Amino acid sequence: MKLVATDLDGTIIRFEAGISQRTITALNSAHEKGARVLFATGRPPRWLGEIVDAFGTEKFSWVICCNGALLFDLKADKVIKEWEISIPDAFEIVARLRRNLPGVTFAMERNDHYVRERRYIPRWDVGMDVIGTETIEEQIDRPFLKLIARCTESDLDSDEMLGIATPALAGLATVTHSNPEDSLLEISAYGVSKASALAYVAQEWGIDREEILVFGDNPNDIPMLEWATHSYAVASGHRGAHRAAKNLAPACNEDGVAQIIEKVFAL
Repeated sequence: MKLVATDLDGTIIRFEAGISQRTITALNSAHEKGARVLFATGRPPRWLGEIVDAFGTEKFSWVICCNGALLFDLKADKVIKEWEISIPDAFEIVARLRRNLPGVTFAMERNDHYVRERRYIPRWDVGMDVIGTETIEEQIDRPFLKLIARCTESDLDSDEMLGIATPALAGLATVTHSNPEDSLLEISAYGVSKASALAYVAQEWGIDREEILVFGDNPNDIPMLEWATHSYAVASGHRGAHRAAKNLAPACNEDGVAQIIEKVFAL
């Protein structure tokens, strides 16, 4: 294998326990055996401090962020490439979701900016935008990376929201989620996913699909689990990821990714 691409949360970042030393050792050892390592996450760059602390930036510099909408260089601290939602598409996405998901609220992600509606209740960016905006439409003045939709006051979970939003946004946007226990959707430009960004990186690095090993756990990983010839969903992951992957790895809390890497690279 010439490239190992892995999701972070719930795949190599253990629930309540962070990244294990076994996983750090396994990924570093794969690199020493000639494989590149690429992290592919829904997180924005500002949430990657945990990764930098664990791995540094010398070996694993490029990161796919925002579910494939952003390719970022951690070492250089700069954007390599962006795939953004256009202004017209953004207005149409918001309008369709408001019609189909009563009470939905929104936040918007740019590389250099985050903004939320006042009614949107943040879980991770608490304090970043304490003022907010009345409606997200007021902030759609230039393209952006990701739209986040919440139904905090609804009984709908993320899977149920996804079931409603997918047909509503067909042909307009890529809609997914990364937490089945929440009420949250993550929306990117049409055709943009971790798979599309991974395919771009593979082409840039001259690596064939058959030479890539992929790991994931949630619906936002499904496109790259389907795309890769060699893909594993961790046993603790979403059933959709299990169906999409070619193989099943042990659970995240059992260092499933590290176990597979140790076998593949005969560590």
